Amino acid sequence: MTLPSDHRRQPRVLFIQTQGENAGAQEITRLVGAGLTARGFDVHHLFFYRKSAHFNEPPNTLYCTPGRPKNPIAAMRFLATLGQRIRQLRPDVILPFQHYGNTVGGAVARLVSAAPIIANQVSPKATMNPMVRAVDFALGNLAFFKSIVVNSHDMLVDYSRYPAPYRSRLRYIPHGFECKRTTLSKQEARHAFNLPPDAILLGCVARLHPIKRIDKAIQALVDHPEWHLAVAGQGPEEANLKRLAEQLGLGKRVHFIGEIAPERIGDFLACLDVFVFPSESETFGLAAVEAAGAGIPTAVTDLAVLREVLSYNGEPAALFVDAADPRQLAAGVARLLTDDVLRETLQRSAAGLTVRYSIDAMTDAYVRLMAEMGVST
Repeated sequence: MTLPSDHRRQPRVLFIQTQGENAGAQEITRLVGAGLTARGFDVHHLFFYRKSAHFNEPPNTLYCTPGRPKNPIAAMRFLATLGQRIRQLRPDVILPFQHYGNTVGGAVARLVSAAPIIANQVSPKATMNPMVRAVDFALGNLAFFKSIVVNSHDMLVDYSRYPAPYRSRLRYIPHGFECKRTTLSKQEARHAFNLPPDAILLGCVARLHPIKRIDKAIQALVDHPEWHLAVAGQGPEEANLKRLAEQLGLGKRVHFIGEIAPERIGDFLACLDVFVFPSESETFGLAAVEAAGAGIPTAVTDLAVLREVLSYNGEPAALFVDAADPRQLAAGVARLLTDDVLRETLQRSAAGLTVRYSIDAMTDAYVRLMAEMGVST
C-alpha cells in the first residue's frame, strides 16, 4: 500500500465497514465515496473481511482478514490488523458504518488515530445484540464519536431517547440513491436473468436474513398459481428459504438469482411486475426506494420509517401493507396488479424520490459536516 506524503495532500477520508458484499450500506458508502472523490477528497474503504466473491468493491479498498474470524486467536489478529491498517492510512476523518463498523471499527480507530469519527447508524436495532447496543451507547456518550449520523427522522426520534451526550452528536443525513432504470425491455431483462417470459413476476432485492422476511413473500404465492417470485441477494437464510419453497410446492415458481452487482439492479427491476419489501425493521429501506424510483409498483411493510421515506410532497410512493401476514401481502400485490389508478398514482409520487434523495445532497451534507471538524479541500 503506497500513499502520498502528508505534504499538501488531499484530505483523506476512511470508510470502515464490516463485510464486503453488494448490500445497502455498501452501496451508500460507494456513492458517498465517489461523491467525495469528485469533490477533491482522497477516499479509502476498509472492510473487516470480504463476504462475497461478487462484491463490486470501490477504488482504494482494503480488507483486514480473508474471512470472518472464527476463534479468539483469529479475532486478536484481526483487531491488530485493523489498527495497523488505520495507522498506515493516516486518515483525516473516519466514517464507520453499520453496528460492528461503529463499535469495533470506531473503538479501534479511537485508540490508534486522533482523526474525528463520524459514526453512521444504518442498522435496525433489531439486528443488534444487547452487547453491541451497550457498546454503541457507551461510545456515543463517552465522545468516541464526534458525530452520529442517522438516515431518517424515525431513527432520529428513536435515538433522541438516549442521554444528552449521545443526543448532542446526532445528525440527520438522508440517503441518496442512484436511479436504477435500464434501457432493457421487460422481455430482454427476463431473458438476461433466465426468468419466465410470460409469468406475473414479483421480486425483491435483499440480504437473505430473517429480518427481511422473504419467507412471507414466498408464502404469498400459495393462493396465486400464476405468480412467480424472483429473489436477488445472498445471506444466511438462503438454504431455509429454498427449503420452504420446496415444502410449499413452489420450487419452480421461486427463482433465486443470487447477489447482483449495483450496475445490474436496474436490469433486474425491469423484470418485475411488482416489487415486494416485507422487511420487519428498517432504518431507510434503500432497496424499496430504488425500486419505486425506477417506476416499479412497490408493496412494502407498513412501518413508520417507510411511510416517512417512501413519500414525496406528502403523497405515498408505495403501497403499505401488513406484510407479516402473507395473505395481506398478496392482497396488496393483487391491488397493484389490477388497480390502474392506484398504480399510476404511486408511480407519479415515486418519480419525485430522485429529487428528494439526491446523491449530491447527501454528499454535500457530509462535506459540510466534515468541514465543521476542520476537514475540507
